[in-house]
This record gives sequence, C-alpha cells and structure tokens, in this order.
Amino acid sequence: MKLTKEQWSWVFYDWANSGYGIIVTTAVLPIYFKTVAQASGVTAANATAFWGYANSVGTLLVALLAPFLGALADYQGFKKRLLVAFTTLGMVMTLGLALLPSSQWQWLLVIYVLSVLGYSGGNLFYDSFLTDVSGDAQMDRISSVGYGFGYLGGVIAFILFMVLEFTNGFGRLSSLAVARWGFVLAAVWWVIFFVPIVKNVHQRHALTSPGAPLRQSWSRVWQTIAHLRQHKYLAWFLLAYFCYIDGVDTIFTMATSIGLDIGITSTTLIMVLLVVQLVAFPFSILYGWLASKTSARTGILLAIVVYLLICLDALRLHTVTDFWVLAVLVGTSQGGIQALSRSYFGRIVPKDRSSEFFGFYNILGKFSAVLGPILVGVVTQLTGQSRIGAASLAILFVLGLVIFGALPKDAADNS
Repeated sequence: MKLTKEQWSWVFYDWANSGYGIIVTTAVLPIYFKTVAQASGVTAANATAFWGYANSVGTLLVALLAPFLGALADYQGFKKRLLVAFTTLGMVMTLGLALLPSSQWQWLLVIYVLSVLGYSGGNLFYDSFLTDVSGDAQMDRISSVGYGFGYLGGVIAFILFMVLEFTNGFGRLSSLAVARWGFVLAAVWWVIFFVPIVKNVHQRHALTSPGAPLRQSWSRVWQTIAHLRQHKYLAWFLLAYFCYIDGVDTIFTMATSIGLDIGITSTTLIMVLLVVQLVAFPFSILYGWLASKTSARTGILLAIVVYLLICLDALRLHTVTDFWVLAVLVGTSQGGIQALSRSYFGRIVPKDRSSEFFGFYNILGKFSAVLGPILVGVVTQLTGQSRIGAASLAILFVLGLVIFGALPKDAADNS
C-alpha cells in the first residue's frame, strides 16, 4: 500500500516526538534529576519520591483534561490548533529542561510536568487525526507504520545522544552538560519533524461549532459518559484495552528493575532497550500487514497471546540470555498491539467525534499502568521473586483476552 503525502506527514509526527519519549522520559531525565537533586542536598529516597510525584501529577493532569480537550477538538478548525498549541508547549518545555540551571531542581520538576502535558496532549490529537488521514480499510496499515517509524525515529535520536555521551561531547562536555544537550536534541528533533503534519494534514471530520464550544464540549463529555451504554461494543473494548494495555505498559516500566534484580548491568539494559525498539520497527509494520490479510481483531488477539506467553516464560527468568529472549519477544508485539488497538478503536468511534472518544482512550492509556505495578509489587514481596511478580501479569492478559475475544467479529460494524 502506497501512503499519500498527507499520511506520511501524519506518520512522521510519531517519529518527531519519539526523541522526547526515549531521551527525556525513559533514559536521561530520571538520572539527571536524581543527580542534580542529590547535589542540592536532597536524599536519594526523597529524589525518587519527588520524581514519582511529578510523573503522577503529569499523568493525572493529562487524564483529567483528555476527554474535554478531545471534545473541543472535534469542532471544525480546533483539532490542528490544539495539536500545535500542546506540541509547542512540549517542545518549549523540553528546551527549558536544558536551559534551567541544575541547582533549580524544583523548577525542573515543574517544567517536566508541563512538557508531559504538551507531549501527551499532542499525542491525543495526533491519534485522533488517524480518522482524518485514513479510511477504515487503510487504518490498520497506517497506524502500524506510524508506530513502526516512531520506534525507528526514537532509536536514531537515541543513538545520536549516545554518541555525545560516549565521547563526552567529543571531549568538551561534562556528564551533566551532555544530558542537557540531550534535551536540546530531543526538542530540535521534535521541531524538525513536526513541520510536515502542520503543513499537510487537515481535519476532515468535524462538528459544527455551536457558538460556545467550551461549554458545549464540557456538556458533551458528560453526555457521553451517561450514554456510553449506547456504544456497548466500544465500552467493552475499552475495558479489554484497559486490562491488556496495563500489562503491556507494566512490562515496559518494570523491566529495568527486574533486569537489575537478576544482575544485568545498566549498560546492557540500554542495549536491550535499543534492540527492543529496533525489533519493534519491522514487527509493527508486519502486524499491520497481518491485519490487512486477516483483521485487526486477529492481530490484537495474537499479540495478547504472545504477551501471555512472555509472562509465563518469565517464571524461568534467571540469566541474561533469558532476559534477552523475553525482551525480543516484547519487541515483536509491543508496537503491533498498540497500533492495532488504535486503529481498531478509530474504526468503531463516530468519526465526527473521534477526538472526544480518543480522550477516553487516552485516559485508559494513562491510568492503565496502575494495577500492573501494584500486582507485580505485591506478588514480588509475597514470594521474594521478581520473576514470579512479572509472571503474575498473565492475569491481566487473560482478562483482556477473554473480554476482547467475546466481542463479535463484526463489532466494528455494529458499535
């Protein structure tokens, strides 16, 4: 399938903000923050706690605002304006992380929370633009290409950062300065590849503005919540999605801790992260191809089964080799399950209200990684084995598999 210029422009937004996702959120800022906070007299325990609080605040803000912002974006002309506004906020705040003096660790958290708001808000509008750039028949492939190129873009941006880190900025930078230049790299990467979506992507499905869009958007959110039972297949899908995506996100967020427990070094963990991203690139696209030959439903069910096997295989997790095997398996299905879930959801929502419904989708995506970490933590404490804690996530995938599997094959046509 050949993508149009508009569709490629949409795809490259995922490429654009992937540098933020891997450099800022995952690899660099957590370590940078703990370093500068402890240098200012904050204990290691308090630094970890403050970092956790900041992430919780950012997640909560996005989750609470998502349905309202999505409903507002459904009115003609609002979706792109909101995409530009939130993405600009994310890019400026990411650059602000580099410019802020390292002694101002409190403000570092504030700026980070604002960058999360911009990043996550931008993703909400980006996701909902899927219904504008693609018809139902193409949605699986285009969504999968978006995720695939997002992983590839993140790998390339991170490799550029690693060149800076391993050479100490070509012998001219301290470790803290390298981290700050990493934030600059993430911001510039975002800016450059953001341009195509602004120029070439347009809102095609929209509601007519009633004259008071803010008030009407708020009213529509409550109406949707009250009448969600009218969209029964959509509601059941969201419940299934909440279960299995909780497992997916938890595996990603807890992998580092589990790896350290079995003696894997931080350098090896970085290499594992890169390999997972590289594997996810072709397999995300492969899942899109599979969906075109069968259905998105088949692809999602396959990915859930793969994750279920990963959880069960975690019971024999003892060596570095075992960890590598599981990491590669995660890479084969991580992008696929996310991409096909997005396209499946995009197919069953009312097109002129896609942003509103993607707001609820966004809420579940943000709150999903709540039950999983608690489950892993409790089981790990009870058994003293983090591998058994990881295996306990099979419960979430079984629930997701049962609920999603119970949806009729033609749910997308009757939602």
